[in-house]
Amino acid sequence: MLNTLPNWSNEIGSNPWLVAIGLNSVLLIIATIIPKKLLTPAGLINAWGLGVVVWGTLGWRGYGVVMFYFLVGSAVTRIGMAQKEAEGIAEKRGGARGPENVWGSAFAATICAIGVAAINLGWLDAGWESFLLLGYVASFSTKLADTTASEVGKAYGKSTYLITTLKPVPRGTEGAISLEGTLAGIVGGILICLVAYSLGLITFTGVIICTIASFIATNLESVIGATLQSEIDWLSNELVNVINTIIGAVVAIEIAIWWH
Repeated sequence: MLNTLPNWSNEIGSNPWLVAIGLNSVLLIIATIIPKKLLTPAGLINAWGLGVVVWGTLGWRGYGVVMFYFLVGSAVTRIGMAQKEAEGIAEKRGGARGPENVWGSAFAATICAIGVAAINLGWLDAGWESFLLLGYVASFSTKLADTTASEVGKAYGKSTYLITTLKPVPRGTEGAISLEGTLAGIVGGILICLVAYSLGLITFTGVIICTIASFIATNLESVIGATLQSEIDWLSNELVNVINTIIGAVVAIEIAIWWH
């Protein structure tokens, strides 16, 4: 089998759920009292639930990946915020994440994490563990690449083009791409893969696979934005994010299976 999983599973500990609840409760309190809000009140509660699930299933290594995504994703959302607000293309609520943003970003990763838990309980064949961890990392790599590309493109994109026609369009248009945003997205996607590698979640082969998967998924998300999203009323940005991250996870797993 393609080796993308270092031997770390037994290090999580016998009571990860107690640690997960305690740690995330402390972070919830801190996030509630600090003046700069990165999440709405409902977003905080949902992020607490996500954090408990991730630590409980994947331990501190998996938690490190989601925290890196959240902190970097929140930071890049605020790049050029004044300009984006003036142009009417900034994220709502000043970039503060609500529950729809939490799960739009992390639904696919959560499914992969629960799959790893199922393996640890003996409900799923252990051979799937490396693939599920690739899916976990690739989903967050996809989302960070998408967020970085979008926010940098809206702030600094000199020329933006609709991905389906390559015709010039205003910054912030659904499905628009720019050189600046594309390069930033690639960097963002690679960075979170390297974080996962440094934490021992995936090997360097996994970094390559997840980076490729995130690039493919991010561009497919732009295609969806340029076509279906404008035609289907219920296809919100958050739902597109779910689809986007699922594509990233599935593509990474498919590449790994093919590589094997």
